[in-house]
Amino acid sequence: MKSADFLLLVALAALWGASYPFLRVAAPEFGVLALVAVRVAIAALFLLPFVIARGKTSELLAHFPALVVNGAVNSVVPFLLITFSMLSLSAGFGAILNSTAPFFTALLAFAWLGERLSRPRQFGLLTGFAGVIVLVWDRESLAAAGAGWAFAAALAAALSYAIGANYSRRRLARIDPVAVAAGGQLAATVLIAPLAAFHLPPAPPSAAAWAAVTALGVAASGAAHVFYFRLIATSGPVPTVAVAYLIPVFGMLWGTLFLGESVTAHMAAGTAIILAGTALATGLLARAARS
Repeated sequence: MKSADFLLLVALAALWGASYPFLRVAAPEFGVLALVAVRVAIAALFLLPFVIARGKTSELLAHFPALVVNGAVNSVVPFLLITFSMLSLSAGFGAILNSTAPFFTALLAFAWLGERLSRPRQFGLLTGFAGVIVLVWDRESLAAAGAGWAFAAALAAALSYAIGANYSRRRLARIDPVAVAAGGQLAATVLIAPLAAFHLPPAPPSAAAWAAVTALGVAASGAAHVFYFRLIATSGPVPTVAVAYLIPVFGMLWGTLFLGESVTAHMAAGTAIILAGTALATGLLARAARS
């Protein structure tokens, strides 16, 4: 992974790390189906003008069947599962469970794409996961995590992301990332809208909930998916999904900056371990050594 792509990976983690607090605000008022429908619709409306301006409309339409699959496994399924889990789990615990995505991705990449993992990258995956455990050891408890169904849903979302990452690498790597992101969100909107129409919020959501879902659509779904599919195309699914290790770091950071949460020794140590593991998993340290 090039240095520029690594910086893009960090930006992606910052956007996705903020999504969990936004979900905690918006999910109770919108409900699961309505929130996901509004989120992907906002993302599609945000991205489509860029597709038109770049002259990629024909490319989007030509690959729309593959983009429908992409929209299902990269947006509809994981968004529904994560939103459901956020009704019971804390934002931090949801981010922790999301950090299992690199393991699923590595296994699928090996079995599906024949991608081999070097020893340093294997060690990086394990190091990153260890860092997540250290990061939240004093903040989360499995016993207090909430309902078992929510726990299972969060893990299933990580598996769906892993399937989507490998599918995108196999079928969509040569398509413009903006077209992939826009097509996926448009397809997700078409898939989820009919179901959401029968599950509208019982009361009008508050301004705070609307602000949260707008941020989810524009930043965490729109801009983030452009970064995500570009990284998959340039660096591969396994290094890209290692972003899951950085998401809890930014979840803690946003909590410190905007919610006044304190930074503990566990947080500092976990952050350092996660960054080292991510650098190994993405191959950045190997590239620096060769240079």
